[in-house]
Amino acid sequence: MAHRWKSLAYRAFSTLLAIGFAALTPVDATAQNTDTDTVHADIARHLETEGLPGAVWTLVTPAGGIRTGAAGFKHAGTAQAMTPDARVHVGSVAKTVLAIGVLRLVTQGKLSLDTEVGSLLPALCFDNPWQATDPVRVRHLLEHTAGLNNFRFSQIFSLRAHADAPLSAALGDVPLAINTRPGARYVYSSIGYHLLGMVIEAVTGGRYERYLNAALLQPLGMQDSTFAFTTQVGAMADPRLAMGHFENDVAHPALPVHLRPATQLATTAADMGRLAQFLMGDGAIDGVPFVASELLAALGGAHDTDAARAGLSVGHGLALATRDRHQVTGDCHPGTMVGFQAMLCLYPDERKAFFVAANADVESADYDKLNKSLIAALQLTRMVESTSTAAPLLAVEEWSGIYVPAWNAVASLAWVDTVFNAVHVRWDGTLLQLAPMQGQAASLRPAGGMLFQRGDRIAPSHVLFVTNGERMLSDGLRTYRQVPSTKLLWLWGSAVLGVVGLIGVLLRGAWLLFCGRLRSTSVLAVPLASVLLLLAPLPFFFTQSFLQLGDLTMASGLLALATCTLPLGIAYGLVRLFMRGRQIRRPVLDCAALLAVMQWTIVLATWGMLPFVLWR
Repeated sequence: MAHRWKSLAYRAFSTLLAIGFAALTPVDATAQNTDTDTVHADIARHLETEGLPGAVWTLVTPAGGIRTGAAGFKHAGTAQAMTPDARVHVGSVAKTVLAIGVLRLVTQGKLSLDTEVGSLLPALCFDNPWQATDPVRVRHLLEHTAGLNNFRFSQIFSLRAHADAPLSAALGDVPLAINTRPGARYVYSSIGYHLLGMVIEAVTGGRYERYLNAALLQPLGMQDSTFAFTTQVGAMADPRLAMGHFENDVAHPALPVHLRPATQLATTAADMGRLAQFLMGDGAIDGVPFVASELLAALGGAHDTDAARAGLSVGHGLALATRDRHQVTGDCHPGTMVGFQAMLCLYPDERKAFFVAANADVESADYDKLNKSLIAALQLTRMVESTSTAAPLLAVEEWSGIYVPAWNAVASLAWVDTVFNAVHVRWDGTLLQLAPMQGQAASLRPAGGMLFQRGDRIAPSHVLFVTNGERMLSDGLRTYRQVPSTKLLWLWGSAVLGVVGLIGVLLRGAWLLFCGRLRSTSVLAVPLASVLLLLAPLPFFFTQSFLQLGDLTMASGLLALATCTLPLGIAYGLVRLFMRGRQIRRPVLDCAALLAVMQWTIVLATWGMLPFVLWR
């Protein structure tokens, strides 16, 4: 994490220089004039206020064709100006492009959307409770409805990935758990798109990168794009590739990733404009069908999920998700890669689109400001949100209560997701009030049936429905299930007691040590050592890159050891306490502290949090 601790002064200096070196150059000389100065000024201002070194963007319109621009720095450390023809990494926007490659194979009849993935990848093992009736199909991978987890730490945060490694090596020998019935629920999964890369290889008989470069990017005219790994340093460095950055303009070169089909694509603003034009067309290239038009029509919008069947139209299609923002609705896909963040949005009805990529991944930055500026530049038809209300069909007050995520992106963090991402839902007689533990509260007005709408949306944004006897709340991309408040109160109470118990062991042990009464045979000696061991990994985590979180390092190894040792040390203390209870001055306090910690370790172990192994 050392690269995230540089000075704010350096960021300010770099940003001021970025404004001076900013550039904006159209790709299409015949494009009609737009207010490019305004766009450039807006983007440059947002780069400054959000602490971002640079950005490239594309505006696509029927009249103006493809217009690209750039502002800020290509490399903040060298003050090299960003140019419109610079290459950038786009992270998960690569999923959209890869999806088009799969749809090309479907159009050619080499597979179908309903082909079972298991038949294409027989060596793959799914742990699918619904296998008999609902096997995982190609369409489920495209739509993120297969029920797969998003990723494991070791598949994303690793410095040990190799650009030429077989795709199967990223999965290991563990069966892939299917957590929800395939097709029923949107469950974003980078693992799913990794499997699509394997599907392409199974169908074509070669590496997916080479196939997509030759059979997709070249026909689309994306000559400056590649699925092959590219980086900014080393013997094979690409001089056109912008440098990625983190906070405070700290530069970081691109690194190989294990799940590369889901995130690996180097491209330019102009090439993304060409892609957008194709996606908003009829699927033909020079009059010859390339991707079936009905497949392109299904790129965005929800299809056949429980939320869609309940009436919600927003959601993810075969390659894009419906995005209702700033009084316009488009089909979009965001992306994050080492040192980059990107967004692609299409507005097919008006044949307009934008793409933007910033060469920085800054946690505190508001990237939506860039999107908003480009939406304004496209002069899209703004829709006024409906102010009409319609009474819900059912007694909505019965749906009031606590809701937790119905799926967990990372299985090993399910406890954290449940405890800290709960939402309190309350019907006040007029509006449905949402109060999440994280994020801003929202008020939803009825929109007919069990649909509800946020005030800043132009269409229904949420829906309530029942599946398998459980009440659900969904916005098309996130689904929450209602749980008894007692369950969450128990989890919260367990965590509080556990933390208090840990503090009690530390304070009581420290006091005994200070008084000279702590011996190796003392009841709290081993428990205190096991609690102190939890602190041992911290300095190593702060001195290593966060990109190593999924690797076996001194930090992650000590963390696994400490979380394995903790319940053993606490249990040993309890045994010693019960054996020597009358010989201890304050057995009740010691017993309470040890029991408080012990119950929490049992809960965490039940949820798979102990021992906490990041590299598996």
